Amino acid sequence: MARNKYPEVTEEKILDTAMRLFLEKGYDNTTIQDIVNELDGLSRGAVYHHFKSKEEIMDAVGDRMFNENNPFEAVINRKDLNGLQKLKEMVRLNQSDKARMDMNKQSMPILKNPRVLAGMLESNRNSLTPYFYKLIEEGNRDGSIHTEYGKELAELIPLLTSLWLAPTVYPATAEEMLNKFRFIGNMLEKMGLPIVDEEIMALAQAYFQEIEEFLSK
Repeated sequence: MARNKYPEVTEEKILDTAMRLFLEKGYDNTTIQDIVNELDGLSRGAVYHHFKSKEEIMDAVGDRMFNENNPFEAVINRKDLNGLQKLKEMVRLNQSDKARMDMNKQSMPILKNPRVLAGMLESNRNSLTPYFYKLIEEGNRDGSIHTEYGKELAELIPLLTSLWLAPTVYPATAEEMLNKFRFIGNMLEKMGLPIVDEEIMALAQAYFQEIEEFLSK
């Protein structure tokens, strides 16, 4: 059998198909066979050659969506914003990305998987924390942020927002998630990082309501 000369092309086809099916049918209602059926000649074995499980495919889909439309990269070189404004704009851009928010909802059930959780924590540490740290330190330099704990906050924010706010890890209603988010905002403000404003609270409230409705189906 001839070897696949372009494995990256095959992976992209798998991810394109999986993302479409996850968004159309939902993650739980999409099987590996559903993905195979849409791949025009690729076998189940070929899919498993690139990805060990459906959870790993979801992981890769989420990473690709972030990298292709990275809200940090969208703001990091803007000259019209200070460090704090960049962080706020990053949050707004992220929360306004409907496709990514929809995929985040689809990924909620698989956060019960310890392997997925471990991968998410590693991704947060390696990808998100450096971005947060860079913008927090920029804010410290330009005077829009006043904190002695830039490194610690850069590690803590992704941990709280991706894990503590996940209702499949820490069960919570939309109202309880919003109260947690308000707590995070108040805590950050007391630490010299007033990132959560009324607009961001409103975006969070709408998103938590969507999560509650999604998980109740």
